[in-house]
Amino acid sequence: MFRHLDFLLGELSLNLGDFDLFAVAAGPGSFTGLRVGLAAAKGWAEVYGKPVAAISGLEAIATQSRSPNSILVAVTDAHRGQVYCARYRRSQAQGDDGLALEGEECVMDPEEFVSAFEGIPGNCPFTVVSPAPELLSKIFSDHEALLATREPKIDEVSPILAPHVGRLGYLRAQRGDLDDALTLAASYVRRTDAELRWKAPSGI
Repeated sequence: MFRHLDFLLGELSLNLGDFDLFAVAAGPGSFTGLRVGLAAAKGWAEVYGKPVAAISGLEAIATQSRSPNSILVAVTDAHRGQVYCARYRRSQAQGDDGLALEGEECVMDPEEFVSAFEGIPGNCPFTVVSPAPELLSKIFSDHEALLATREPKIDEVSPILAPHVGRLGYLRAQRGDLDDALTLAASYVRRTDAELRWKAPSGI
């Protein structure tokens, strides 16, 4: 990653101090990947005294959709037989990106994910937006009975999120919704293996 960045900056005759803002994908996703990216953004923000826009990877997926439906469900593979997902509603009040998060970002197994469609009002058409349509096709095929009345449209989008993270970061900066090196934090959504396997000492 850093070698590619050095090459790109050299090609553009820029250095990191020339930027007014750093935008970074804050999760959910790979723990290692998120930590590396966030550590880099924190370091640059501290060294150059610049703000950071922390952008959800799920929002970067949802914002690519061209669906006219008012509700978008962003989904990506969480591996281990699970998916990361979040529900967004198009909203003029949210400014140029037009997306308002409803509820929280989640990690679910396929059955939980499909069952959650029942929580979407019946009169609201919705689209499932994902860079992994083959995963969704399998999930929907395996859970046809749960989709009898709410089978959604699948909108395939790019898995390359960097351009969308950058655009959303710019829009967030215009609203003044920013972080710095101290407040920037990851949105892991799923607990780490260490947390899942931790056992309290006896007597606690």
